[in-house]
Amino acid sequence: MVQYAVTLKRGDWTVFKDGEPLASNLSRSAAVEMAETLAFEAEAEGQPVELLIQGYTGELGRKCSGGDD
Repeated sequence: MVQYAVTLKRGDWTVFKDGEPLASNLSRSAAVEMAETLAFEAEAEGQPVELLIQGYTGELGRKCSGGDD
């Protein structure tokens, strides 16, 4: 399973893949768009995906596809 996450880190929105930062210093909307595009591409390749997106107030949304979760 590949995991993509969008979180607020040190004041910047950051996109992570499997815990490693891919891009930072983004707007939230740009970070979400990037993570969703990467998740879609991974799904198209048949990989199970977990997508975690932090909201403005800190809550974490989670979507899974292609797996048992």
